[in-house]
Amino acid sequence: MDFASLMSAQMAKKKKQLGGANGSAEDDKSSDAPPKKFVRNSEIEAQRKAAYLKEQEAREAEKAAKAAAKRKREEEAAEEARVREDKRRRLAAESRKRREIREAEEEAARRKRLGLPELPPPDADKGDKKKSDGGDDEEEEELGDMEEDELRAALRKLDAPIIMFGENHAQRLRRYRQTAAAAAAALTTAEAAKLPVPTTLVPVPEKDMKVPAVDDIPRDKKGRQYLYRQLASYFNLVLREWHLALAEATTKNDGETEASRGARSIMEQSRASIKPLFRRLEDGSIDEKIVPAIVEIVHAAQERRYVDANDAYLRLSIGKAAWPIGVIMVGIHERSAREKLHGGDKGSAMTDDVTRKYVQSIKRCLTFAQVRWPPEDASQLMG
Repeated sequence: MDFASLMSAQMAKKKKQLGGANGSAEDDKSSDAPPKKFVRNSEIEAQRKAAYLKEQEAREAEKAAKAAAKRKREEEAAEEARVREDKRRRLAAESRKRREIREAEEEAARRKRLGLPELPPPDADKGDKKKSDGGDDEEEEELGDMEEDELRAALRKLDAPIIMFGENHAQRLRRYRQTAAAAAAALTTAEAAKLPVPTTLVPVPEKDMKVPAVDDIPRDKKGRQYLYRQLASYFNLVLREWHLALAEATTKNDGETEASRGARSIMEQSRASIKPLFRRLEDGSIDEKIVPAIVEIVHAAQERRYVDANDAYLRLSIGKAAWPIGVIMVGIHERSAREKLHGGDKGSAMTDDVTRKYVQSIKRCLTFAQVRWPPEDASQLMG
């Protein structure tokens, strides 16, 4: 083999080795592709959305886990509180029973020591009590009796059973009165809910709203309760007429004006301020000194003597006391002069803020009443 062939063989071998090395390098380069230089906005938005959804799912899962843990703790706390309360009640009942037994034994020992007769068992008089609870004979006599046919017709009108097994006439009459009272209470409750000022006082018809004069105010409880019903019914009548008048004026003017809005605001304020008067009439806690003044105002207004009603309102609100303006140091005998100025009858209505508000509401009702029911005598119109 000559030198040329040897060189060519070595060169071919070297090329072969270099070719294999270059192929493996190219394979490595193809497997480790470089990152892209440019990325689409859609791909970025998709990646951001996926990350956001994943984060929200994690938050929701964490929130649900916290809520479940909190609910479990609350249920456990409620269960523990219930168990403690049941245990406390049971222990209290057992302690009370032991105390009653101990007191009964001590009382029995004391009575035996003193030679007194033994006490009857606690449940011995229950049967007699049930027998005595059949009804109040005095009340039945006061309400009066009814004929059997009339009683049956009245029960039939109320859609109640006419005759019940083992029931006598007195029991049937008592059942009719209870049913009638319940029906009347339900009816008056539904009617009272529609009034401008809802009240538990049963409204009286308009023809029976005329209150008596001050000298004829009833003193008994039944008469006073009927008087309170008359007052509540009258003020509800005035407020209802006031509301209807404002609605009619709004319809006539094709909508509310500035004046009508102001008038409606005054009406609503008066209705809200007079509610404490209704509450005090319901429970009978109204001041006895104010009742005659209110009755005098309402009585005069119902007779359309609005000037007299206004005078009664002024006596209620500011009283008859002298209101000195200017010089009050009269003469050298200052003490007697000041007693004359300040010793009069002062109005007590304005000392209480709640009373002051509903007394002012009464005055506003009086002002509307003279427009709704004008007097026959023009001299009785308030200025």
